[in-house]
Amino acid sequence: MRAFHGQLSDNQPIRRTLAEKQKQLRDLKETLASMKSHTAPALRDSVRKRIAQLEAELTAAPALKSTTDSRTQRPAERTGDASRRPRSRIRSDLTG
Repeated sequence: MRAFHGQLSDNQPIRRTLAEKQKQLRDLKETLASMKSHTAPALRDSVRKRIAQLEAELTAAPALKSTTDSRTQRPAERTGDASRRPRSRIRSDLTG
């Protein structure tokens, strides 16, 4: 079967919220701490690498969040058009 566009099997990264990333970071740190001494070094390295990536994302998150907050808090520029209803698609197609 083929995947349709946007399906999770499209090999796209899973988007996570800030809280989900913090929870995943805690879980990975617990996993790393609970690993036995005979655990494969490659597995330890991969967990450490993911922890470093998450920490970098979380430190960059407040800077990204402040820029998006400033965009959403802008006052509305259109004051007179707020009460006007949009034209229907059919009418605008007929009149040009």
